[in-house]
Amino acid sequence: MTMRDAGSASRLAPAIAVIAASVLFGTTGTAQALGPGSTTGLGVGAVRLTVGAATLAALALARRPAGGRRRWRSHLVALLIGAVAVAAYHLLWFAGLRRTGVALGTIVGIGSGPVFAGLIHLVLRRTPLSRSWTAGTALTVAGAALLGARGAGGLSADPLGLACVVGAGFGYAVYAEGAKHAIAGGLDPAGAMAGVFVMAAVLTGPVLLVEPMSWLLTPRGAALGLHLGVVTLGLGYTLYGWGLHRLPVPTVVTLTLAEPVAAALLGVAVLGERLDPRGWIGVALITVGLSLAVRGGSEPAREAVPLTP
Repeated sequence: MTMRDAGSASRLAPAIAVIAASVLFGTTGTAQALGPGSTTGLGVGAVRLTVGAATLAALALARRPAGGRRRWRSHLVALLIGAVAVAAYHLLWFAGLRRTGVALGTIVGIGSGPVFAGLIHLVLRRTPLSRSWTAGTALTVAGAALLGARGAGGLSADPLGLACVVGAGFGYAVYAEGAKHAIAGGLDPAGAMAGVFVMAAVLTGPVLLVEPMSWLLTPRGAALGLHLGVVTLGLGYTLYGWGLHRLPVPTVVTLTLAEPVAAALLGVAVLGERLDPRGWIGVALITVGLSLAVRGGSEPAREAVPLTP
């Protein structure tokens, strides 16, 4: 086995973990569609963060790292940056989708995340991105655009809405970089995920006070809150954190583009939606692009980079 083959093999398991997490993320739209009709985007996002943060905190407490307690204070800056980015991502995402529509907002928001991740990597690490990652990311972004374009016809591009979803893409890339910095600096993945999301939940907590939450008291509403918080965020980001520990940030952010594929296929299987030829071509492009992105390493996976000059 060559060194390149060995490197690809070592990236396979964490890549599968990130893709599995992305599949769980992709169930959020279907779950919300099956939930109560009285939900709001901001309310659902805040509930997901709150329940998910509690789940991640419980998992982190149950999985104490070998060698003693976590040194939270030494990673506070990275975790706070990640928390602010997560909070901004959730609020900007739902606000942007309201103005642009789901299809166009998803194309712009999801497509911008890997681009920002690559740019942040170049600025912080000053090492080139691999050709495999670049080609894979280009294919996945193009596939996501085709997949989302099936419902974007006739929509007008609202400047403020587009700015919100682009800001959400940037926030997601910054969150991944902040969490990666804490993990590379010695904090275990479970602790890093819990730290980021608990602080993000505190930052977005006031939304719970102003959005209508009566839907949570219904059986379908409670099931929706538990699924989004425990499964898509708690379990999803546990897998995501494990993969982030072992893969470069640009690769991880690109791999999360498996999410729209999962969402589209679930829509077909569960909600009776249909994919036109463009949608199926988009699924194929994303699949090929993800396989290329897994092959392309761009940095030592555990390298820590200072977040301040």
